[in-house]
Amino acid sequence: MMKKRPMFVGPIGCGKTSTIQRLTHQEFKYNKTQSVEFFQDYIDTPGEYIEHRRMYTNIATTAMDANVVVIILGVNDQRLIFPQGFSTMFAMPMIGVVNKMDLVNYDVQHPDYLRVAAQLKAAGAKEIVAVSAKDGENIPVLEEAIKKAASKESNTAK
Repeated sequence: MMKKRPMFVGPIGCGKTSTIQRLTHQEFKYNKTQSVEFFQDYIDTPGEYIEHRRMYTNIATTAMDANVVVIILGVNDQRLIFPQGFSTMFAMPMIGVVNKMDLVNYDVQHPDYLRVAAQLKAAGAKEIVAVSAKDGENIPVLEEAIKKAASKESNTAK
């Protein structure tokens, strides 16, 4: 049986892989995810999975190996990516991540941050963490939020 781990879901270019590289202390380099990848303690999904509704079944199937769903968007993304109530697809905790906060000088009152955070909350994220994978800003906060959510999941699964 495969170990349960956090699954990252987000559009192409939002920084899923870069954030995982920071969390796992790997060399920081761009890498387009072509298929589901298992990084140490994390699951990285291709952006196409969320950008094309016909691929939602791939997200649901991959989630069988997850204990937490991390939905992530770049602060500069103007699109509506995650539908309202997206979390109802999953029987596990969901965390929202606003990445690329360096683009708005880490301002959580910036209109772009507020718009993206609201989209993540509407999708079902109970907690929102603002990070910059590029700079490594707030990565320890995200790591702690994931651990806390995974701990809640393992307690409710018993």
